[in-house]
Amino acid sequence: MDKKHTYYNAMKSSILKPIAVLLFFVVCSCNTDETQTVANFTAPVLLEEFNQDGAPNSDIWGYDIGTGENGWGNNELQYYTDRTENVKVENGYLLITANEESFNGSSYTSARLVTQGNFDQKYGRFEARMRLPFGQGMWPAFWLLGSDIDSNPWPFCGEIDIMENRGSEPTLVSSAVHGPGYSGGNPVLKRYDLGNERVDTDFHIYGIEWGPEYINFYVDDVLYNQITPDDVPGEWVYDHPFFIIINLAVGGNFGGNPNSETVFPQTMLIDYVRVYEQQY
Repeated sequence: MDKKHTYYNAMKSSILKPIAVLLFFVVCSCNTDETQTVANFTAPVLLEEFNQDGAPNSDIWGYDIGTGENGWGNNELQYYTDRTENVKVENGYLLITANEESFNGSSYTSARLVTQGNFDQKYGRFEARMRLPFGQGMWPAFWLLGSDIDSNPWPFCGEIDIMENRGSEPTLVSSAVHGPGYSGGNPVLKRYDLGNERVDTDFHIYGIEWGPEYINFYVDDVLYNQITPDDVPGEWVYDHPFFIIINLAVGGNFGGNPNSETVFPQTMLIDYVRVYEQQY
């Protein structure tokens, strides 16, 4: 039995038990107090295991289609589609693939999945187990946006970046929050170095534990960052439901554009996405 299904069976056997949150003391550029806020979480309210081959479950996932001209994006080069060439579920994984091809005026294609209109939540634990692509210009991300974005435009709706990676830096990931006065190129950000491990050859669990006035950021079982209202230079806007986004961008402001050494296609593998409610 592979690691994915061993883990899944273990989860099923304890799904009704509270999840104990372990506390790790780390050096954090945001919160330097040795006391970190932690909580307990109940059984998952979203358990997306990607066990059905084909298109992603439409009861959970929708798509952003197009380019940054639609009003989002960071000078990225891809055209987001819902084609099987760019997004599908296969052998227990969600695959998001970036291709180098001419498509609707763009030189690359990829996919961006959203739970907007299907699932959102205020507070709790959000996590995904992933293996990321590799190469200059690859920009995989797992993040949240405020569900009121249509009536309360970004950055006032808030953004929580659970995981971002530059494809040219396979041992580093980053997390950030964006809000009024600290957005775009000036978020509240922290990076995490996996040391001898890599994001493109190993699966890792990227997650947050989020409650009133704190957001904890994890890679696997390591709590490496906590952000509180004291850490942001503007309004704390993380007090309402957010929805999930998973995407693989090509190029853009964060990691730069592909170069002659970038190999296509590149695929981001998502083993699962799970969301838990906080136990009070």
